[in-house]
Amino acid sequence: MKAFYRDHYCPPAQIQLKDIPKPTPKGDEVLVRVMATTVNRTDVGVATGKPYAIRAFAGLSRPKIPVTGTDFAGVIEAVGSEVQNFKIGDRVWGFDDNGAGTHAEWVAYSTQKALLKMPENRDFTFMVACAEAAHYAVNFINKVQLEAGMGVLVNGGTGAIGSAAIQILKAMGIAVTAVCFEKDQESVKNLGPDRVIALEKTDFTKEDKVYDFVFDAVGKSRFTLCMRILKPHGVYISSELGPNWENIWLALAGKFSSGKKVIFPLPTDILGSMQYIQNLVEKGKFQPLLDPSIFSPEQISEAFSYVASGKKTGNLIINWD
Repeated sequence: MKAFYRDHYCPPAQIQLKDIPKPTPKGDEVLVRVMATTVNRTDVGVATGKPYAIRAFAGLSRPKIPVTGTDFAGVIEAVGSEVQNFKIGDRVWGFDDNGAGTHAEWVAYSTQKALLKMPENRDFTFMVACAEAAHYAVNFINKVQLEAGMGVLVNGGTGAIGSAAIQILKAMGIAVTAVCFEKDQESVKNLGPDRVIALEKTDFTKEDKVYDFVFDAVGKSRFTLCMRILKPHGVYISSELGPNWENIWLALAGKFSSGKKVIFPLPTDILGSMQYIQNLVEKGKFQPLLDPSIFSPEQISEAFSYVASGKKTGNLIINWD
């Protein structure tokens, strides 16, 4: 089968499309014909081994899984002897942020990991775009004690994480202000925020409006800049470590503070996140934002470079069918 492969951490240009043996599912695994996957920020980190902290999970000196890819949507073609809740022909989607080898025509995937049957009325592209970024958005939001009517600012409204966060927060009854580039305002408005700020026209950190929670979903701002727009007990969360890993140090210091503080959550419970998002999907309250760019499986290395450039809008889909 065709798969994107590297046996060491490397820049995207060094990832190769190779022919490797089609996997055989072990006892608790299902063999899935991958129909759609994404290239996302997690993929870039797992492929390159940067930031270095990711190697604690993906492999210290070299990747544990040589085939790239963390998420997928597809059809089960074979099941291991111990599999009980899935069968051949099931349409499924899954995600493993430590790497799952899903940038391939087939993947053998453990049913002990995050794996769900897809809703009947959704296609593979739709569901795979509900995995990685939405998982992070759910985890970050759940770390803040929010109640309906509170105010949240999301920086990076057209990012995969930010666009997911806007919809999750609105489903909770939160008043959402979204920040994005001026050219993307209409796309963000379609996600349902109460207010949209054009980044080029307004410095949101200098406004008088204050929030219970500032979610920097693209990691482009800093706590020191956002403090003035936080309420006295407000919380700042970034999706990135920050300069010199400052968000980790500030989060540690924040444990001893009763005022404005930084939280830096480590995302967990992928299956729980997927179940939460699938519930929103089934209620018609979640629509993943998709990047309009088209990359074939043979162009995944170029797709990696595109994602790493920061130019991606929403989720970048690779269709294998």
